[in-house]
Amino acid sequence: MGAALLLVIAIALGGFAAVASVLNAGQSASGGGAAPSGQETGPAGAPEATASPSASPTGNGCEQNLVTVTASTDKPAYAAGENPLLTLKVTNGNTVPCEINIGTSQMEFLVTSGSDRIFSSTDCQKDATELVRTIAPGQSETANFLWERNRSVEGCKLIEAKPGAGGAYYVFTARLADKTSPKAVFQLN
Repeated sequence: MGAALLLVIAIALGGFAAVASVLNAGQSASGGGAAPSGQETGPAGAPEATASPSASPTGNGCEQNLVTVTASTDKPAYAAGENPLLTLKVTNGNTVPCEINIGTSQMEFLVTSGSDRIFSSTDCQKDATELVRTIAPGQSETANFLWERNRSVEGCKLIEAKPGAGGAYYVFTARLADKTSPKAVFQLN
C-alpha cells in the first residue's frame, strides 16, 4: 500500500500560489507526517497532532467565530480509477486581518461512509508542521488533498480492505484546528 497522497496548500492572497506541504505514503505504524515545502508523508503516520486555535486574537479585533472552514471536491462523482481531489478552504470573515495556523498539524481530511470511518489524513502523518499565515478580511486559503481511494486507521496499521465503488456515496469533512466544515458528499463509481 505505497500509495502517495498529495497535499498542496495554495495561497489565495493576491493570486499567489505556493506549495506548503505534501503527504507521503507509508506502510507501517512507524509514523508519517507532513512538512512544509513539498516534503512527502503518508497514509501511515504519527498520532493526531494537538490543535491550536484556528484564529488567534491578535489584539486587533480578529474574532475566531468569524473564521470558517469549508470542504469540497472537484467533482460530484468519480469514474472507476479516478481519485477525488479534496479541498479544505479557510475564510476570514472578520473586517481585520487574522493570523491563522494552516499547517498540517492543524488539518484533517476525513472520509466516511455512514458510520464507517474510511480515511483520515492524520492517521499516518509524520512531522506535522505549523504554518501561520495572515489572511486579509474576506480572503481565503485553500489546501488540496488527492485521496487515492485507500483506507486508513488510527495508529497507521496496515489495512487490506479498499473502499467500495460501484456508485457508493462518501462524505468528506475538513477540519482546521477546532473548526470543522459542513459535509461534502461525493460518489465513487
